[in-house]
Amino acid sequence: MNHSIYSADRSTHLKVVVVALVAGITVAGFGITARTTGSDEGLTQTARVLKAGKPVTITSSNASLVR
Repeated sequence: MNHSIYSADRSTHLKVVVVALVAGITVAGFGITARTTGSDEGLTQTARVLKAGKPVTITSSNASLVR
């Protein structure tokens, strides 16, 4: 048994490439099927506007001071 990819023969390299290709296609296919859903009704977003209120002045703080 050969434990190095550098000295492996051509069939071993071909097996590695085929396994990597099948794994990549499987992951991509799973990602595509997980992303697409039957309806896009719940994916709409509405814009909300937040308006600033009155200015606030902080006079004291409970934060601890580390020296």
